[in-house]
Amino acid sequence: MKQYRILIAGAGLGGLTAASCLMKSGHKVEIHEQAATLGEVGAGIQVSANAMHVLRDLGLEEPIRASGVAPGAYVFRLHDTGEVIQRFSLSEEHERMHGAPYTQLHRADLHHLLAARARQADPNVVHLNHRTTGFTESADGVELHFADGTSAKGDILIGADGVKSVIRAQMFGAAPATYTGDAAWRLVVPAERLPKDLLEKVMSVFMGPSGHVVCYYLRGGTLLNLVGCVETEEVSEESWTVKRPWNEFKAQFVGWHPALQTIIDAADKDQCYLWSLYNRPPIRDWSTKRVTLLGDSAHPTLPYLAQGAAMAIEDGAVLTRALGMTDSVAEALQIYQRNRVERTAKIVLQSSANRELFHLPSQAEIRARFSKKSEGEDRNRWLYSYNPLTVELK
Repeated sequence: MKQYRILIAGAGLGGLTAASCLMKSGHKVEIHEQAATLGEVGAGIQVSANAMHVLRDLGLEEPIRASGVAPGAYVFRLHDTGEVIQRFSLSEEHERMHGAPYTQLHRADLHHLLAARARQADPNVVHLNHRTTGFTESADGVELHFADGTSAKGDILIGADGVKSVIRAQMFGAAPATYTGDAAWRLVVPAERLPKDLLEKVMSVFMGPSGHVVCYYLRGGTLLNLVGCVETEEVSEESWTVKRPWNEFKAQFVGWHPALQTIIDAADKDQCYLWSLYNRPPIRDWSTKRVTLLGDSAHPTLPYLAQGAAMAIEDGAVLTRALGMTDSVAEALQIYQRNRVERTAKIVLQSSANRELFHLPSQAEIRARFSKKSEGEDRNRWLYSYNPLTVELK
């Protein structure tokens, strides 16, 4: 297999995963990250079997299990009474069906593990304070340019620089972004502040008119993660780091289930964040002869199917396999893209569709919708059953 010098723009979860997959296959990798320190913001993240296959291959399954929580089930409930509308098993049944566990953990914990794994392969793999401004591509290679006037040269460039990707913008222009009408509140509360067994260790989705709330535990059950999506005409920034007043958060969920009121009341009043959500249509072509995209740079998605990070992790594994199938960089990037575009587009569109599912206007419509379809059967059939390491590449 031909070995390449590969540049990655962005040291997020996708960029770090791809780097470790590629280095394991013998490639020389440089990750260029704009931040001054390596870290991750955000709160909870979910790793289903389709992503865990890759993380297991990188030797990270046990530390992920140790730092996370295995949810017993996925539970859909009414927003006010808490009545259970549908429930499907996770944890043991998920692992039995798909050969890998379903784990919920803190995003920063997963990022730390991936960064340590990449640096184990090459202590100098990550280059900080390198804000990407663009690239130059030639028949012989690609050069990545930075704001400080320096640059880096390689055989291949991977744009893993997120939803506002500079690499994607240069390749295809600015991605059209449409405000969904939704904003996501988030907070993390120490479980010791809450009544014991306030919520069982499952994925709880409270569905109501014009909004929904997702709750699950992190770090062995010591933290409880809450994300509340609401329909609002007030547009904030597209960022997880925008703080908003606690009383605004509280006001959005008046009349919702008492357990949710307890969690909101126990939150640190200066640690409430609001992220306006934007929709971007899937694209079918994200590669040139030497440059390709990965994760949110290629297929940004709404957080209604919990698969954004999983798709980025899958991307890194499939791209690595594609590079081992041919000595032509351009052909390998087409193999990678061809084998990812349909699946990622389906996930993006299903995530958008879930927004409507979770915000049905009446309890009668919620009951009717869930009586016709099992969310567990559907996801087990096509979503969780995918293994990036063994799926046939065409």
